[in-house]
Amino acid sequence: MRPSIFNDVIGPVMRGPSSSHCAAALRIGRLARELMNGAFDEVLIEFDRNGSLPTTHATQGSDMGLAGGLMGWEADDERLPVSMQVLRDTRVRIRIETVDARDPHPNTYRLTLRRGRERRFLRAISTGGGMIEVLNVDAFDISMSGDCFETLLWVRSRGPELAQELAARVSADAILAHEAGGEFMVEVKAPEFVSEQAIAGLSRAFDLGPVKRLSPVLPVLSRRGIQVPFSTCAEMLRQDAGRNMPLWKLAVEYEMARGNLAEAEVLAQMVDIVRILRRSIAQGIAGTKHDDRVLGHQSGKFNHLMKAGRLLNGGVLNRIVLYVTALMEVKSSMGVIVAAPTAGACAALPGAVIALAEEMGLEEEEMAKAMLASGIIGVFIATRSTFAAEVGGCQAEGGSAACMAAAALVDMTGGALAQSVAAASMAFQSMLGLICDPIANRVEAPCLGKNVMAASNAFACANMALANYDPVIPLDEVIETAQRVAEQMPRELRCTALGGLSITPTSRAIELRLGAKKAASCGSGCACH
Repeated sequence: MRPSIFNDVIGPVMRGPSSSHCAAALRIGRLARELMNGAFDEVLIEFDRNGSLPTTHATQGSDMGLAGGLMGWEADDERLPVSMQVLRDTRVRIRIETVDARDPHPNTYRLTLRRGRERRFLRAISTGGGMIEVLNVDAFDISMSGDCFETLLWVRSRGPELAQELAARVSADAILAHEAGGEFMVEVKAPEFVSEQAIAGLSRAFDLGPVKRLSPVLPVLSRRGIQVPFSTCAEMLRQDAGRNMPLWKLAVEYEMARGNLAEAEVLAQMVDIVRILRRSIAQGIAGTKHDDRVLGHQSGKFNHLMKAGRLLNGGVLNRIVLYVTALMEVKSSMGVIVAAPTAGACAALPGAVIALAEEMGLEEEEMAKAMLASGIIGVFIATRSTFAAEVGGCQAEGGSAACMAAAALVDMTGGALAQSVAAASMAFQSMLGLICDPIANRVEAPCLGKNVMAASNAFACANMALANYDPVIPLDEVIETAQRVAEQMPRELRCTALGGLSITPTSRAIELRLGAKKAASCGSGCACH
């Protein structure tokens, strides 16, 4: 699957503290719901004891996301904070257990759903920024990313023959016959579901069991034979061939090919995202409230002091700090944000881009172009590394955001293509090895400071690149290094709440206080327990 700017990098539009936990879990829950045709009365959720989820699933939104997905909701649904209780109110029995599954990926979800005699199992991973991969349906090994229409047909025998017959009858991107224990499931990936008429015809020749239809959960669908113009920075520069095209134009060219979209559609989709972000910034500055949070509303006072001239004179950097903190406060209050590239790092990139654009008097379309420029840098990261802090620490989130933002700022100010790439390289280099250690297991502090640092770093590196500072290491090599560092990073420092500031006495005390407050406010029968 080729990364898409709107699937993998800028998005989803969501609520919650973490895209890896909330948005990804919601998408996994929605697929599990459709595996049961929307009808189930028991759910077992299992997390591997050696993964990141046993210590983070409650406070970083996995439970909320899974419940919202099992209800069939969208990632920005205003009811998400109470989704688990709503699910329980439908008389669904929910159990959450920690098991010794030895799953290789730290963000692995195991769901078993039942209704009557029907039982379905789904194992999936969250790969960062809201992206997912389903690895098992029942006992069958599969690879499903939620980027197409999936029709699953169980058959008691002759699975390969059924796959061949389907290939002759329907237009599909892929038809796969899976076998496990002498039983078969045929998976059809296509732009639409296999029709009832086609299935009725097949049932006369094959001993079909259940047929399940799983809808896409990503905004940009995949298709057979996708050809993108480039997938690395070096390839992009060769494609440009010295024409010095703006980075945003190359990003549009890529996304048009990836998503089968027109240029106007790509721009319009990003303008919509910019408008969501600007509304969220205004909401954050005006003031946000949420009981289960470490930090209160702080950006309002910063705004007041900035306007009164009572802060250090940082110029546009002060506006960047204001917008970054406002967005982080909206995220922490369960407001609507855009994962860019993740929820934990949702503020650095848009805060820097929108603040500088407003300072320059630019319109929303110019902001959207800058966001697209950042998006293609994110594609290069997604292709060869990760956005998941559980895999690569905060360098994967804040480091990626700084890298993307630096390129966007240069492009927005009319810098050359080589300067945009240089800014991205310098910004990422200076954030390698950054750990992820959220205080009290909430994605607020030091995450707020790290987002401010990422945006400030991007701003400085953009100016350095415009002055032709030498990045020394090409961007592709920096991305490869980031992946290598991620693999070398101790598990305790990769967003598991087992290291860094997350295990200080103060952090533990805040976590206990917030937990007691939550328990007192909702009662012992609440879904929080």
